[in-house]
Amino acid sequence: MKRIVVLSLLAVLLGGLNASAKNMRKVTFKVQQMVCQNCEKKVQKNIAFEKGLKELKTNLQDKTVTIVYDADKTSVENLKKGFSKFNYEAKVINDVAADTKKK
Repeated sequence: MKRIVVLSLLAVLLGGLNASAKNMRKVTFKVQQMVCQNCEKKVQKNIAFEKGLKELKTNLQDKTVTIVYDADKTSVENLKKGFSKFNYEAKVINDVAADTKKK
């Protein structure tokens, strides 16, 4: 009996994790103000605290910031507002469903 309860609970938990992964999005922003390593650190430090953010990658050479986020918890507009909090403008280059499959 305990085994059935444990297995049922495990199935519910894993099902819940799978359902939340379906709403993951990946957005890439162009950030013209990101011109040096300090600017890059500023972005990494401040945007990391935005709600729903799961992954953050910056590319100083291309002046891009790629974010994987939970669309149930935040939106592209909210992420853009996060940049504006420290007077940076973020323009959306790409916004697609994130690949959540493990490789």
